[in-house]
Amino acid sequence: MATLTHVDENGQQPRMVDVGGKDITERQAHAQARLRFPPDVARILAEAGFMTAKGAVLTVAQIAGVMGVKATSTLIPLCHPLALNGCKVEIAIDGDEAIIDCRVKCTGKTGVEMEALTGASIAALTIYDMCKALSHDMVIHDVRLLGKSGGKRDFGSSPS
Repeated sequence: MATLTHVDENGQQPRMVDVGGKDITERQAHAQARLRFPPDVARILAEAGFMTAKGAVLTVAQIAGVMGVKATSTLIPLCHPLALNGCKVEIAIDGDEAIIDCRVKCTGKTGVEMEALTGASIAALTIYDMCKALSHDMVIHDVRLLGKSGGKRDFGSSPS
């Protein structure tokens, strides 16, 4: 049975996991977030080429996603700071939805799932911020890990 790793042996106090004894391996993760626009907002943005008074929405969101990946250990208290090998944030528009995919790689002793989830989330929040002048009825949903590899166990689809 799985146990929580971020609490002490008594299950009482939070702790950072000691990864000192783990093997160094290539770690990868793929996370996704979705943002649904109201139909009229999706139309306006598509007609404007996703440009707003704040700038190029998708480009700014991609950069924000990468920045989110790099800042994960400062945002989530028990995450280890990592030396990343790479990060890729891609945003596709499908009708009234933005689909944000974030893929992260490192060579190390701990995985990059939280980095990928943070990157996808921050990119979605950035889109919301840049478009909120048009509507506050946007919904960020289905933030999830799609795949990870390189640790004790792989999960989901291939993250590369």
